[in-house]
Amino acid sequence: GSSGINAEYGGVPIDLLEPSALRYKVLEPVLLLGKKRFEGVDIRIRVRGGGATARVYAIRQAISKSLVAYYQKFVDETSKKEVKDILLNYDKAMLVADPRRCEPKKFGGPGARAKYQKSYR
Repeated sequence: GSSGINAEYGGVPIDLLEPSALRYKVLEPVLLLGKKRFEGVDIRIRVRGGGATARVYAIRQAISKSLVAYYQKFVDETSKKEVKDILLNYDKAMLVADPRRCEPKKFGGPGARAKYQKSYR
């Protein structure tokens, strides 16, 4: 693609990702690290579940993580550390997943923490 890297998501190159407003989010790893570091790397990504924005963040994380793993396995440790530091300094979410999940609802209230109102007449 025009971003200069061979990465596709569900058979579609990431340059053509919809919504276009979030396309830059997906290309961030490439823009930060430069195209040179992605040369000779093919990336194919599968995403399940989540909404449009969550998926974009997932794809972005997958690209970042895969490049770091690739550098660890096929290149040397110093350049891997370099890549990792650039990404982490920019945004920790690039390499570290956000563990927050929805808390289950309990009885006695409409939600996880809120309780039904009570009155003392």
